[in-house]
Amino acid sequence: QVQLVESGGGLVQAGGSLRLSCAASGFTFSRYVMSWYRQAPGKERELVAVITSSGASTNYADSVKGRFTISRDNAKNTVYLEMNSLKPEDTAVYYCKAINYADYWGQGTQVTVSS
Repeated sequence: QVQLVESGGGLVQAGGSLRLSCAASGFTFSRYVMSWYRQAPGKERELVAVITSSGASTNYADSVKGRFTISRDNAKNTVYLEMNSLKPEDTAVYYCKAINYADYWGQGTQVTVSS
């Protein structure tokens, strides 16, 4: 059974940091591109960051470049999102997504940034 379980969300003040984790099981993690998306209230879900299966290449939305870092540990079947210099506009539910012939989503974790 495929599972993606996000954790690490919470409430933080503007300027603070959080580290999200997404633990994967039920598929060959190392063969999948992994990504983080977010969805704020009343807005469409948007891509935040993506990392290739080997971890050699990453890409970010312009709104988070220089502040967020995506990484992965294929030995632990886990992808991370390090978020620094958080802003109120980063408030959203954050989802991880596995991408290959089939795509899988996690259930999401809430990040709230107070001003």
